[in-house]
Amino acid sequence: MSEASRGLRLYNTLTRSKEDFVPIDAGNVRMYVCGPTVYDFAHIGNARPVIVFDVLFRLLRHLYGETAVTYVRNITDVDDKINARALRDFPDLPLNEAIRRVTEKTADQFHDDVKALGCLQPTVEPRATEFVQPRADGRADMITLIHRLIERGHAYETNGEVLFDTASMADYGHLSKRPLDEQQAGARVEVDAQKKNPADFVLWKQSSPEEPGWDSPWGRGRPGWHIECSAMSAAYLGEVFDIHGGGLDLIFPHHENEIAQSRCAHGTDVMANYWLHNGFLQVEGQKMSKSLGNFYTINELMETETFGGRKWPGEVLRLAMLMTHYREPIDFSVRRLEEAENILRKWKRAADGADASGGLPEGLLSVLSDDLATPAAVQLLSQVASRALDDVAEAPRLRAALAFLGFSLQAAELDRPEVERTIARRLDMIAAKNWAEADKIRDELLAQGVQLKDGKDPVTGERITSWEVKR
Repeated sequence: MSEASRGLRLYNTLTRSKEDFVPIDAGNVRMYVCGPTVYDFAHIGNARPVIVFDVLFRLLRHLYGETAVTYVRNITDVDDKINARALRDFPDLPLNEAIRRVTEKTADQFHDDVKALGCLQPTVEPRATEFVQPRADGRADMITLIHRLIERGHAYETNGEVLFDTASMADYGHLSKRPLDEQQAGARVEVDAQKKNPADFVLWKQSSPEEPGWDSPWGRGRPGWHIECSAMSAAYLGEVFDIHGGGLDLIFPHHENEIAQSRCAHGTDVMANYWLHNGFLQVEGQKMSKSLGNFYTINELMETETFGGRKWPGEVLRLAMLMTHYREPIDFSVRRLEEAENILRKWKRAADGADASGGLPEGLLSVLSDDLATPAAVQLLSQVASRALDDVAEAPRLRAALAFLGFSLQAAELDRPEVERTIARRLDMIAAKNWAEADKIRDELLAQGVQLKDGKDPVTGERITSWEVKR
């Protein structure tokens, strides 16, 4: 299959335009996505890039072959809070081992969370702590990259710190396109060293005797945030690769500084050819924050009744994300989850009992290949599901599509107490003569396979509603 015939087009943040995707090597399509910092459990905002780039991973595997795509998503376990806790809790262990003890629970929870969200495992999942110092296998590491930047005149040492010299790179800031006077040092650790330029950022930070650190040519210390991803991406994908992804908030400073380090260390014109960024997430119309009380971890949403008074299955969270285009902002709300759950129930009811032998529905690959147009894919599958309820020949294609997009194929369980509560809410709407809302509730229940029958109580004469499951 020629590259032109595959038809994949992606919006490239680097050029601010939608472009035909042409991989460097069609036999080894390479993608890197910034993963979580495992200091704490992953929140619902972290779920969005995980889901978005899982869909892209699945699409690339379909277009180029399962063994022809390398997807690297890192785990960031180099963080001052993690380091300090490791030193406090496990003072007698080597630093890397102590960090792994500290982050074991949060990393394991992250893996459980993303599995419940229907995501495939990435091809490689490197941990930052394993790439600080030179490696026995010769793969890229942070200290070697920093040393190379110093040798090439792109970094300088001062007072035990190493900083990237932004003035040494003629087109620094090309990704974010920020004016130079708006650019500030991007670092996860404080920098007290004297900078040559305000935008210079930390590559290596000195550690005091009381602070955790690694030995280096510049003394005992720890790396800055950005150098981590430059090392891990180069270690598994090479100096230049196809796709780099992450959240919109990472464009500056993180991705901007990744590009600067990588290009200057390797002497290349680009780090990655395509840069993809998903939009921001709000919760019920507000920015998510602990101070507002609307900060939710993925695990909380699935295992507790803290959001909307109930638990939400991972596949409902997944669909709620995919109902908005990945580049658009998303408002995560109870209403949105209820809508996603109703859609998913309709799909599963329509695909119930079918196998996946029919191939994908016509048009699905076309809409996904148009910059991952998942809202159009959701609409298309809803149309297929409607047809499948009357035409069993459509059901296998629907089932294949659900599997392709990462949804479980187990039959949807009906929450009978929730059905009763919904019927009671409809009766309240009828009593208030809110016919439009009452009809809407009836239609939503029908989409779940719940058929309502209105009548009167033979004794009191009051309106009552019975229901049955329609298959």
